[in-house]
Amino acid sequence: MFEEIVAYFESISPITAALYASLFTWGMTALGAALVYLFRKPSRKLLDAMLGFTGGVMIAASFWSLLAPAIGMSEGEGFTKVMPAAVGFALGALFLFGLDKLLPHLHRGHERNKQEGIKTPWQKTTLLVMAITLHNIPEGLAVGVLFGGVAAGIPEATIAGALTLAIGIGLQNFPEGLAVSFPLHRAGMNRHKSFMFGQASAIVEPISAVIGAVAVTFFTPILPYALAFAAGAMIFVVIEEVIPEAQQSDNTDLATLGVIGGFIVMMVLDVALG
Repeated sequence: MFEEIVAYFESISPITAALYASLFTWGMTALGAALVYLFRKPSRKLLDAMLGFTGGVMIAASFWSLLAPAIGMSEGEGFTKVMPAAVGFALGALFLFGLDKLLPHLHRGHERNKQEGIKTPWQKTTLLVMAITLHNIPEGLAVGVLFGGVAAGIPEATIAGALTLAIGIGLQNFPEGLAVSFPLHRAGMNRHKSFMFGQASAIVEPISAVIGAVAVTFFTPILPYALAFAAGAMIFVVIEEVIPEAQQSDNTDLATLGVIGGFIVMMVLDVALG
């Protein structure tokens, strides 16, 4: 089945493929957000374990799908070979750091007075959605950059590898959608609005995926930097947002095991399929 999907994606434009793959990751967010129609209140233990799983997938994807290929395709030896990945990783983290300081947002579980970014009169629900939207930018960018590498003819960038990354991100987007729509519903939104805002938080993924694919297609030398950039941005999100939120309650062991499980799942997917 996976081979047939790879064959189809090889038959279309890599930029179109990036769009389709990122629409899948968005769809998984929407599927998770749709659970707000079925359940009144999910278990906090389940949410923390799922958040941990999300963090584990993102950490593994950052290395196996992004950093390792970035180092492998860089020329030279020793420090020369690793510098593009190091520079790109730092720039990605700094980019998310800058957005985190500028864009108004509020992390799950925090009160309205804990808003980060530029101060605004926006409602708490809007700030919650902004936080997840910020989170999803590097995920879409990572998928797009890999497909852009395929378009540029880089041997280390493959359709199978890009699809594997999209599958991993889609898996962790499912609990993310759940973790967005339910807090919105608890904050006073009705179920339909909670779903709509929950799925909308991931709409930036197809947009950033296409931007990443186009950029790498036209500027092939930036690919190692771009891959590492996406990795740095993802790791920033994991450390600054995902893991702290998963550790807020008394379910720290479950959250930690979720991280381990997510890392293993993404590692196995990348090595077995990518």
